[in-house]
Amino acid sequence: MTFTAAHISPLVALLAGVLILIMPRLLSFIVAIYLIVVGLVGLNGIYHFIK
Repeated sequence: MTFTAAHISPLVALLAGVLILIMPRLLSFIVAIYLIVVGLVGLNGIYHFIK
């Protein structure tokens, strides 16, 4: 089974949501990390950094 952006984005969003519910003070860090991960996954889909 290969993981694609369609697999990774919902998992990252679910993990971020759970962490925000547990520790609301981490909201800005979680959002920043989520945006970085989604951006890297999207760029990987275009430029194929990781095969």
